[in-house]
This record gives sequence, C-alpha cells and structure tokens, in this order.
Amino acid sequence: MKRRREFVVRSWVLLLALAAGTGPVACAQANAGDDGSAGASSSIQEYRKHLEALDALVGRCRRARTREECDPGEVGADDMVLWTASGRTTGRTIGYGWLRDLLERAGRKEVSAPSTVISLQLKGTKSTPVTLDELLEEAQQRLEGDWREAGAPAAQEQSYGVEQKSLDAILARREYQGTTEVSARDRFWEWVENKINEFFDRLMGLGARSPWIGPVLEALLVMGLGTALIWALIRLERRLRVRLTPEVERVVSAPSAREWQLWMKDARAMAAEGRWREAIHFLYWASISRLEQMRLWPSDSARTPREYLQLLKGTDPRKAKLSALTQSFERTWYGGREAQSRDFEAAMAMAAELGVE
Repeated sequence: MKRRREFVVRSWVLLLALAAGTGPVACAQANAGDDGSAGASSSIQEYRKHLEALDALVGRCRRARTREECDPGEVGADDMVLWTASGRTTGRTIGYGWLRDLLERAGRKEVSAPSTVISLQLKGTKSTPVTLDELLEEAQQRLEGDWREAGAPAAQEQSYGVEQKSLDAILARREYQGTTEVSARDRFWEWVENKINEFFDRLMGLGARSPWIGPVLEALLVMGLGTALIWALIRLERRLRVRLTPEVERVVSAPSAREWQLWMKDARAMAAEGRWREAIHFLYWASISRLEQMRLWPSDSARTPREYLQLLKGTDPRKAKLSALTQSFERTWYGGREAQSRDFEAAMAMAAELGVE
C-alpha cells in the first residue's frame, strides 16, 4: 500500500512538471526568470547552492502554509548548468516551472488547511487522494536527488583516467591479442538492421496518424500470400502431373527409347547440310521423345502425330506449340512441301518452348 501511495505521489509531481513544462507559458519560463529575464549560466557549485536554497524554501512552505513562505517568486530563474567532461563543455537548462506551480498551489488561502487534498485519477486504478504535504515532501526528495546527482559529473571525470588504465590493462592480456575490430560485413548487416528498424518505426508512426493504413496493409498481405500460394500450387500440379500416368516399361521402338538429344543432334546435322525437310522430321521426334520421357503419356510406337496431340489436355499451354510443330512436320514430311531454312527456324522456336533446345 505504501509503494502504491508513493507511486501516486510521484505521478502527481510528474504531471505538475509536465503541465508546467510543456505549455506555451511554461516554455517561456523554462528559459527565463520570474521577471522575464533569462537565467544566467551556472557552474555545478552554483547549481548545487541553488538547489539547497530551493530545498530550504520547500521546507519552510511545509511548516507554514502561507503566501509569504510559499512565494513562487523566490524560486528564481531557471539554471543553465555548464560542466566539462572528457575535455568537452556541456550545458543543460534546468527548469523549475513545476516547483513554482506547486508553491503557488500550496500558498493559496483556500488550500491552506492541512486537511486539503488533491484527487488523482489514474487509468485502471481507483481515485487516490494525495495531500499537498505529500507533494511538497516529494518535491524535497526530488531536489535532494538532483543535488546528489549534481556532484556525479566531477566524480565521473576523475574516474575516467582510472577506468581507461584498467581497460588498457585488460586488453593487453594474452587472450585478447588476437581480437580484431568489427568486420565490414558485420557493420554492413548492423546498418541493414538499423534501417529495417527505422522503416518499421516510421510505419508504426504512420499507422498511428492514419488508422486506416493498418487494415489496408493487412488485406494486401493476405491477398499477396494467397496469390503466391495459388501460383505455387499450380506450378506443383504441373510438375507432378507426370506421376498421374502409370509407370510402364518403355517400348523399344517408341520415340522415347532414343534420347531426345540424339534426335536433336540429327536435326542439326541435317540443317547443316541444308536438308530442311529431314531436319524438321528429326526435330519433331525430338520433341515427342522429350515429352514422352517426361511421362506425359505411356510410350507407344503405333501412335500417329495427331494421336500424340490428342493426349495433351486442352488447358495444357504446350498443346498449342505442339499443334503448330505437328502441322509443320506433316506439311513437309507427309505433304511433300518443300522446306526452307525459315521453316526450320520457326520449328526450332516452337520446340524450344516444349523444352527442346
């Protein structure tokens, strides 16, 4: 119960600080004093003295809740604290708008009674009353914590040399002699990871500003995955369709009994001699041997070219190319039509789309 009460008190002080430090008027106070003049730069020692004075002011306000003892004007201007660390001078503005607001609340006549409370409603919790005495006590604790932390930069600066010597001594050990710097490859992948994180951070920010983007991206992702799955299943079905045909022993006199590469070799030899009719003949049977070796149909030496064509389904994209190649073969071989080099080149293009190259 005590921890919960301390959490509520700290939350109220934080809300007061945000209310005083984020508004237009408070932003102006962050860089200026009560009289409108900007706060002068302070050293660490001057900053700590100011914190001691503020702690004493809050203590007096806790003892006597009057406008005189809780005067916000005694807070003074905000501090611009300068300190040197590792040879570099660093500055930071310390605002006291939250303290001025708290003192002003504590000094009002209508809230001077010790029994006066402030209700703080936190999301998901019950309303918890917080007294101004508790808020002032928390303010003193915050000032004392800032006073202790103000001495840390000097102590850290003094310890840097000792820490550096200790680190050098550790790295000089034998087990660290083979240690090398981060490789360029690791730096590259780290850069890639950082860019990916930045992209998702921006995407999350965009989604927060435009809530409709989230559902749209989800719908596009589902559509893309569905399309990819359907395409993969179609490709798989085409590749595995050959397994639907029962495996039978090859017929010795079937076209597939002779490798299609040998048919293709004969076709090229005939073309080199200018015998285009014979070249188309061998090219056609190279295509039939290729398709038969893929087990699109059982091997059979008694089939005619038209029967081979009928074995392919009408939805098979290869049927149109085989049909054109069959017509070219029938015109030149059975029809006695004189073939030319362009006829062979056209037949070669059709055979290539059937996997014969």
